Amino acid sequence: MLKLKPKFDLYSDVVSDILRKEASVCRVKEYSGAVDTRILNIERDGGILYSWKGATGTTRIGKFDSNTKQNKLLYTFDKQVCVSSCSLNKEETLLAVSLAQNTRGEERLKPISKCLTLLIEIHPINNTKVLKAVDCRVKVQFLHSESDRRSVLESHLLLLTEDGYVDLYHVLLTRQEGYRMVMAYPERLSKAAERVVEDFCWLQWDGHTQRVYYLTHHVTHTQDKFLMQCVQFYPNHNCETVLEFPFELPANPFHTVNFVNLGFDHYHVERPEQELVRMKVFTNRIERSMYVCSSQHLKDKQELIYTVLLVHTGCSKTFRVSLGGDQKGTQRHPIFIPIGYHIVVYLQDYFLHLINTRQQEMLCHSLFLSGLDVDLGLQCQSANVTVLHAEEESSGSLLDLASGRIHTAELRPAFLLQILRSDTPSRCPSSKTDPQRLAALHCLLVYMGNDPNLELKIIEWLCDNVNAFESFDQIQEFILASLYRISYEKSLSLDKVLPYSSVLDKKEIPACLLEVPGVLCTTELHIEPVFKGKARSLQGFWSELQWNTEKTKYLDAIPNPRFRTSDIQADWDKLRSEKSPSSHKNHIEENTKKVLSMVDTWCLDKKLVPLFQEEDYQQRVLIGLTVDKLREHLNRHLPRLGKKKIDSLVVNYVAKLLELIRHMLESVWLKYKLGPHVLCFTQQGSPAEWSVLHFMFRILEATRGLCLPLPPGYHTLLAVFAVRCLPHHTFLQYIDHGFLQLTETFVSRLMKDLDNSDAKERLKFSILKRLPEPMDQRIYHMWDHPISSASISRDYVRTLLEKLNKNKGFAFTGRDKPGFRPEFLPLTYLAKILSDIEEQALNPFEEQENVDARFVEETALKQTLILLGFEEK
Repeated sequence: MLKLKPKFDLYSDVVSDILRKEASVCRVKEYSGAVDTRILNIERDGGILYSWKGATGTTRIGKFDSNTKQNKLLYTFDKQVCVSSCSLNKEETLLAVSLAQNTRGEERLKPISKCLTLLIEIHPINNTKVLKAVDCRVKVQFLHSESDRRSVLESHLLLLTEDGYVDLYHVLLTRQEGYRMVMAYPERLSKAAERVVEDFCWLQWDGHTQRVYYLTHHVTHTQDKFLMQCVQFYPNHNCETVLEFPFELPANPFHTVNFVNLGFDHYHVERPEQELVRMKVFTNRIERSMYVCSSQHLKDKQELIYTVLLVHTGCSKTFRVSLGGDQKGTQRHPIFIPIGYHIVVYLQDYFLHLINTRQQEMLCHSLFLSGLDVDLGLQCQSANVTVLHAEEESSGSLLDLASGRIHTAELRPAFLLQILRSDTPSRCPSSKTDPQRLAALHCLLVYMGNDPNLELKIIEWLCDNVNAFESFDQIQEFILASLYRISYEKSLSLDKVLPYSSVLDKKEIPACLLEVPGVLCTTELHIEPVFKGKARSLQGFWSELQWNTEKTKYLDAIPNPRFRTSDIQADWDKLRSEKSPSSHKNHIEENTKKVLSMVDTWCLDKKLVPLFQEEDYQQRVLIGLTVDKLREHLNRHLPRLGKKKIDSLVVNYVAKLLELIRHMLESVWLKYKLGPHVLCFTQQGSPAEWSVLHFMFRILEATRGLCLPLPPGYHTLLAVFAVRCLPHHTFLQYIDHGFLQLTETFVSRLMKDLDNSDAKERLKFSILKRLPEPMDQRIYHMWDHPISSASISRDYVRTLLEKLNKNKGFAFTGRDKPGFRPEFLPLTYLAKILSDIEEQALNPFEEQENVDARFVEETALKQTLILLGFEEK
């Protein structure tokens, strides 16, 4: 599931260097003693603090610089001590250390504190100041400001205690003898400490953003209330509470105060049975989002409950998973790994859940695997894994404390492609694997879609799986998800208004897409967060998070915020039926010209597939109408973007749609190695062309279902493949049922390229009978055949008679009579004259003069010639 890249290895990067140094101290060739190297903390700059046992019975603290890959000795204790917390200031002049007291042997009888907190001068090693000597755990952490204030020698240290309070120490430094950095007024440190947090039961430090998240607990008569708050430390080292919101937890969730991301205490390990609830907060600067992930193990019911609170959307997703009766390990809580806008929830040997936090409305857009399919790719026990996350990074890092290795974690495309390509086994119906395929497809397209090679593999998969699945249409999903990714990269505000999946447009969504077997999901609305202090006016993450929260609240309150392309159908039908020009149609045409000019700019060097080379009135109307309706939708819901940017976004959206379909066809063209010969009418289609024809029909079906436009020329190309591959009677049936559209380009080429053999003559005649009236008049002139000559003559005579009618007032009334067929007008006129004479004739049984029939025929023919203007009276 995960692709792990090595980032740090404690043994190769640190231990090997320590062994060389200890060997030099002991003056031996190779040091064989145990050094017991342990990672203590990871600072904001990536520096890794660690301790080890020296050869002379000492404890040493060092730092690995992740940039230079060099190790540096910071301090040496003259005896072995138990370092439970450690932090180094940015200038590397002060070292803060919390020592867990050793109470073995005779030391048990001494009245000593459990924890001793020291502040040590290390540039050079000089004075040591005792900050705390208490009977509870104390964590230390220096603030690392981004500002470069070299004029003021000052460091700022947080002391976080198990008693539930946080103190901020402002340490002034002074320079002595030109290089010695010592504390100024060390006796005033404790008196000047500033209390910034009180009464917390859970606390998390975020070193990359310099924030503290903490929970406070308030007991009322009816219930226990928990409040999540965030304290932001600014570059000037001031701090304030910027965010707070209520949080629901069971009663007595923490046995002791929980610290998160405050180093690694190897002398205090929480027993699994005592850890009822585990929590972690993640923020994402790119997504302007905040998540609170928590898990709760129900031992009596053998169930696990985990919740992902989406602070920016004001809702939470709670999942209840049954673990069964057999306990496969001691781990009781999953690990939460943020990767982009996904949260990976993993419980070893049980399940893996890739939660899509951007589109969390439906379970089918999140990947859930259980049983034998669970493979995260870790080479260690997940209980030993610590997740390291930075707000600016899309991928997280995993630290294995047991081995001391750090890996960057990214989703592995090959794993997701394997889910797509997995054949549906006979024992498992397709509907059960459809949700996994759909989630994997969206992850590949939206999260990893920038990789062209990966996109080609997905198109190849579409070619190999042309028929739609039971629950969703994979081509529709490919088109919408790809367009969503492309547009979202240009403006993050579009995530709630652009179409994301065709599943959302279904009148009745399949049940398999709404549930996960063995998993119960509930969605709850939360009280929206309260932004306080400078967060309301700051630029950066807090202002973006606040705007994202307000936007989400607005869009959730209105009906149908997402643009539905299927709603265009009625307007398209109306525009196609209009014959006369109008200002609205001119406006639509201008939209189309903008789109096609942008496509032409992109496709200057891409002429593999003959598209965008002809006029297609119906598709041009749909292109312009799609631009118009999408622009109207965005202006209504996102006016903040501005009309100019919205106009650019919608034109780009439709242009990318046409380009995407062209790209799909070109990929298939290259896959089957098609050449120019496929455009020839005289050859029979090959098996490769059959495959391309099937794929093009599926694209047509997918776009019609969504009412999306196709590139001009698509219908011509489809008809060419169809006439080469299909039997003639099947080809004509496809035309009659609307699957194929006869274009003037296609018919004109057909008339010119095909000979007049019996079979092809019948095909041409059948096509001519199916042409709309404006087109057939132009096509007849291209076919040298008696039928086309008769049609041309008929049209010519009709034109002459209509002209004569206008000039001389001649009224041809015979058309209104039943059974009248105006096939060849001179003969028709003759029949009319004879019919009129016959009606005027007397009854043959009565006495009358004989009528000269020959004279009547000659008179009628002469009259016809006179009316046609060939003779004069």
